[in-house]
Amino acid sequence: MAMVDKTETSLDAFKEDHSEKKIDTSRKLKVAIIGTGWIAGAHMEEYKKMPDVEIVAAADLIPGKAKNFMTAWGYPNVRCYLSGHEMLENEKELDAVSVCTYNRQHAPCAIDALEHGVNVLLEKPFTVTLEEAVEVMKAEKKSGKIISVGFQPRFNPNMQMVKKIVESGELGRIYYIQTGGGRRRGIPTPFGTTFIEKDTAGIGAMGDIGCYSLDMVLNAIGYPKPLTVTGYTSDFFGKSAAYWKAENKPANYTELFGVDDFAAGLIRLEGGIILDFRIAWAMNLDTSGDTIIMGTKASLRIPSTECWNGSIGGPMTIYHDVAGTSVGVTTTVPMLPNTREGEFYHKIRSFLDAVKTGGKAPVPTSQIIYNQAIIDGIVRSAKAGREIEIQIPQI
Repeated sequence: MAMVDKTETSLDAFKEDHSEKKIDTSRKLKVAIIGTGWIAGAHMEEYKKMPDVEIVAAADLIPGKAKNFMTAWGYPNVRCYLSGHEMLENEKELDAVSVCTYNRQHAPCAIDALEHGVNVLLEKPFTVTLEEAVEVMKAEKKSGKIISVGFQPRFNPNMQMVKKIVESGELGRIYYIQTGGGRRRGIPTPFGTTFIEKDTAGIGAMGDIGCYSLDMVLNAIGYPKPLTVTGYTSDFFGKSAAYWKAENKPANYTELFGVDDFAAGLIRLEGGIILDFRIAWAMNLDTSGDTIIMGTKASLRIPSTECWNGSIGGPMTIYHDVAGTSVGVTTTVPMLPNTREGEFYHKIRSFLDAVKTGGKAPVPTSQIIYNQAIIDGIVRSAKAGREIEIQIPQI
């Protein structure tokens, strides 16, 4: 079959307008941070760029950590607390909080903030279990406040291009998706062990980077409901003394490691779509494969990266035919530059704009609960050793 490379200038029609919008500073938002680990620094970096934000408080369980963190960011006089609950009890005028804790504390901190009438920007993963996600959504519904989940790749122009291509109908009816990502060696321990311990993380590679892979494709196809899942998890590298020796880490890391470093799942989605998913913190391979979205009219290949963090590895390719003939055509979708401000900025800015206007959460829980249900289903299926049905309660 002949293949023709056809890069169409009409793809420019898919481009997003990211021109800078003027920020209304007539009303300042009072914002606080719960959990002052390394990801909180990324939040602070963007908050400092926003003239309508006043950072008023921070909380961390480790004595002195919140104070040192805020001082380092140029806020030595901000009120600091030893728990998010204590902060929420004392700060009566908060508009929003960034929840930047380890995974196990996502649900309790988000629920507490919502019950205190405060809007929440919740770092990924949404929660550890599906049951926790349901409880957060119940609190959200009761409070009338919004919670947006921290999936900044959604604000990357190339990720948005994926969604636009699917929504354009160019691919036809979607029936099969392969997605995932990984790192040859990349268990995240430079910032301590909260990512790898069962009591703090709960889930490993799936919660850290797998949720991004799932969101990339599920958001593109409109977040259909997951119906069943056959899942697999392993921890061969995390439990390997050889791995940690190579990483120049103490031998007790094999004892501390209590989560998945690899996971895979075959998921049936509403609409007759099959989702083939795999994710790795460590593996004897350079990539677990490109993302592929197969449709009845065309298919889309999204190149992987060597170190998956929710980005695209290069120009995408659409494979399709000409007028139903046997002549195969490929359309190269050129990489788009990121916005000047960057995707993390837009993640936070879109959340704050929704808070100020009473708008909808930019990354809503009504979608991400399906993401969490798949992760939860993989965990439960792996333990059961069989396919399981995914059941999400009515909220």
